[in-house]
Amino acid sequence: MLFPLPLRVACSLLAWLALYTWFCHRYKHRNYEWSCRLVTLTHGILATCLSAYIGFIDGPWPLSHPGSPNTTLQVHVLCLSLGYFLFDLCWCVYFQAEGALMLAHHLVSILGITASLALGESAAEVNAVIFGSEITNPLLQARWFLKEMGCYHSFTGDVVDFFFVVLFTGVRIGVGAWLMYCELASPKPRWYIKLGGVIMYAVSWVFMVSICRFARRKSMKKYHAWRSRRTDELYLKTNGHLKKH
Repeated sequence: MLFPLPLRVACSLLAWLALYTWFCHRYKHRNYEWSCRLVTLTHGILATCLSAYIGFIDGPWPLSHPGSPNTTLQVHVLCLSLGYFLFDLCWCVYFQAEGALMLAHHLVSILGITASLALGESAAEVNAVIFGSEITNPLLQARWFLKEMGCYHSFTGDVVDFFFVVLFTGVRIGVGAWLMYCELASPKPRWYIKLGGVIMYAVSWVFMVSICRFARRKSMKKYHAWRSRRTDELYLKTNGHLKKH
């Protein structure tokens, strides 16, 4: 016999809180954000793998079956993610660690998952949104950890940034637009589920603008650094001796 949905969500919330507590104890020499980021990384990997299995293997396919009845596995994953988003929202509010945009993202995620669980439908597209949102999360956390360890300004940091931008653009913006079109074109999903999808996609575009600005700044910085090295090389070839610093 399955437990009621509120109890499953409460168990998920307690599980994420317990994991966070263990990380705080394990990494007591680090700050609280370090432990919270580890929880976020864990959820990102777990949610990406589970939602990918649901979408690509278990089904139904969200692009062709939006608004379909929820399956048991979909409900399990939604309860797991809902507990995480509740935990992370409370953590962000308590520590004032995030801005209004990220809080809005979490609130819309919580409302969307809750609505799908309450209705017993549309978990296919909600799981697809979770997949698109979480697939870039491990790279985002890796970027933060690299900065904390002083290893961000390296080849590894460049690789992480590159794949983060590519995945965000391709999945959250590209595939996200396709998913939103299928959601809006289908008569099955409720209007507020569609509205939630539009809001989530709009939030992704706000993030995308910030990412484009970051990518431009970093590209220009790399370009100027390359031009400087090129100028130094030409100077050495012209003068025939090493330039002293």
